Amino acid sequence: MLDIKKISENEADIIVIVGEVDASSSITLDNAISEVIANGRKSLLIDCTDMEYISSAGLGVFMSYIEEIKKKSINLVIFGLNEKVMNVFNILGLDQLLHTAADKAKAKALLHELQL
Repeated sequence: MLDIKKISENEADIIVIVGEVDASSSITLDNAISEVIANGRKSLLIDCTDMEYISSAGLGVFMSYIEEIKKKSINLVIFGLNEKVMNVFNILGLDQLLHTAADKAKAKALLHELQL
């Protein structure tokens, strides 16, 4: 089961992922990211602290936004990935294409650096 919350803070929109992102629920994640990008915000944090699992379809959602994020100069930081998911990011090279951080404080610091 997947629950996605959207929070707006001063410096960024935050998408909080709770549960499992699989083939059927990845559409929910895709819609959440799409909505934030459509709103024109330039800073987005994705909180994966309580994400228990992500399938290849879920990873595909992140991959599908790489070009759009670059084209629109959106600063995106994914944080709180568990070790297993971070290893998958590393194997696929997503850590080279997307910014990741260990926790929210580090994600906000990285976001600040990206905005400079």
